[in-house]
Amino acid sequence: MDGHDKDVGGESAGSEAAPTGSDAVPAGPDAAPADSGAAPAPTGSGVAPASADSGAAPARTGIAALSRRSQVVAAVVLAVVVAVVCVHVGMVFLHVAPSNTVTKEHGRTVDDWIYPEFEQNWKLFAPNPLQQNVAVQVRAQIRTADGAGRTTRWYDLSAQDGAAIDHNLLPSHTQQNELRRGWDFFVSTHDAQNRPTGLRGELSERYIRRMVLLRLHRHEPLARGEAFDQVQVRSRTTAVQPPEWSDEKINSKPVLRVLPWWSVTPGDLPLAGEDRAHRDVAVAQNGGVR
Repeated sequence: MDGHDKDVGGESAGSEAAPTGSDAVPAGPDAAPADSGAAPAPTGSGVAPASADSGAAPARTGIAALSRRSQVVAAVVLAVVVAVVCVHVGMVFLHVAPSNTVTKEHGRTVDDWIYPEFEQNWKLFAPNPLQQNVAVQVRAQIRTADGAGRTTRWYDLSAQDGAAIDHNLLPSHTQQNELRRGWDFFVSTHDAQNRPTGLRGELSERYIRRMVLLRLHRHEPLARGEAFDQVQVRSRTTAVQPPEWSDEKINSKPVLRVLPWWSVTPGDLPLAGEDRAHRDVAVAQNGGVR
């Protein structure tokens, strides 16, 4: 055997001495370096390797993203809103609840909170809801400058309020309830002979007088030297007609409730500029006595 054969034989012997089995590391382009302790990165999965800053906290949103001062302000506003809502719910509950110790002690406070914006009216659910149309009308006697007098025509104040509400998406609280509630207040505090049943009855009379004079002042502007001497109020009540499919019989004849003439006092007149000036002149002439 010559040297060439020995070299060939050595190479064969070396290749045969290479490790085999599970300890063998296959050669190839995908093979990991021998000195690398990390597993090969998966291929074809579409998952990008995690970045070096993957452990950073997520971005804050909502109230947490605000500054500390803004968070305090938001917390205070939320607490105030919750407190107001709780107080309102409690006031409404006490208003509609039967008479109890709390309402007897603090009934005035509850009424001041509820009226007029949060009034609770259950007539819609009553067994016998209101089935009448009530129109409040007024006329006046005017004293002219020469001492004579004239009587105005009847003005239908309810019809004027109805015309202002029709086709109005946002009618005012005054147009909807001032006259109606004022008349209900008067009727509930007077007997069938239109006599007041107590102090509330006298208060309702003054309220109605001032209200109708304010309305009359718009429709009957006074000339120089004229003044309202007396006013008279009446109501015209008609029943609501039943639907066509009903066999119910309703008396459609209107019922009038005519009040006596009321004398007009300086305290009943609307505080218009000209009327106030006339009253100030009269007060000055009387030595400051109103």
